[in-house]
Amino acid sequence: MPRPTPQKESRRTDGLPRFRDRRPEEFGGRDDVNPYLDAHRDFGPPLLPADVAVGFRGDWARCFGREAPLHLEIGPGNGFFLTEIARRNPDANVLGLEIRYKRTVLCAKKLVTAGVTNARIIRYHAGFLDDLFLEGTLDAVYVNHPDPWPKERHEKNRLISRWFLEDMVRLMRPGAVFRLKSDFRDNVYRVPRLLDHDGEDQPAPTLPFTITGIADDVTTGPAPWPDDIETNYQSKFRKRGEPVYAIELVRQ
Repeated sequence: MPRPTPQKESRRTDGLPRFRDRRPEEFGGRDDVNPYLDAHRDFGPPLLPADVAVGFRGDWARCFGREAPLHLEIGPGNGFFLTEIARRNPDANVLGLEIRYKRTVLCAKKLVTAGVTNARIIRYHAGFLDDLFLEGTLDAVYVNHPDPWPKERHEKNRLISRWFLEDMVRLMRPGAVFRLKSDFRDNVYRVPRLLDHDGEDQPAPTLPFTITGIADDVTTGPAPWPDDIETNYQSKFRKRGEPVYAIELVRQ
């Protein structure tokens, strides 16, 4: 499955980061600029714009001022889960990766209001994690309710894909945990198939993950892991009587 190519990808082949934000001067006029572009750049810690974040590749301990296990949430949205996972794991350095300018600002405000000091929010695209992390450096990865892209013709846009799981193999250290929750059933139940098949459903080398649990509905039953954090989407689906699926993998 081809990797998504966002509009702002620089397509460099010289070893430099493959993703960058557009600078304000690259827009056609100030009316075209996202109003949160300046806000996200001016916010300061705990918000890291893309060009700042890449400077910590391989040295996230310097960003946090300490050596600690590194946790990553992809797509934290409003920051509720990111804030809570950081609270529950005070001995971990926690990163959130969000593509939307407004959401990075909302996440940063939530972290500041909550007094959480062991979390940062990064403006970046999940298709280019190699820009930010060295091999075998992630201890936990969380993905909650990624965009479903339910139509077959849009399947190439889905985050949960063979190339993404290959990224996880490369970047997660042995024993690291990957947790996924989704209201779109196929996002969860396609994972076992993707472990030994490519995006075209052809046999492929088996990826070194162990499935440690899978759940049909965490709104009415337990998650595959203890102490589950109910996300905002999860709460909405529970109130509507609709299921949320979940799966946990451990890197071998």
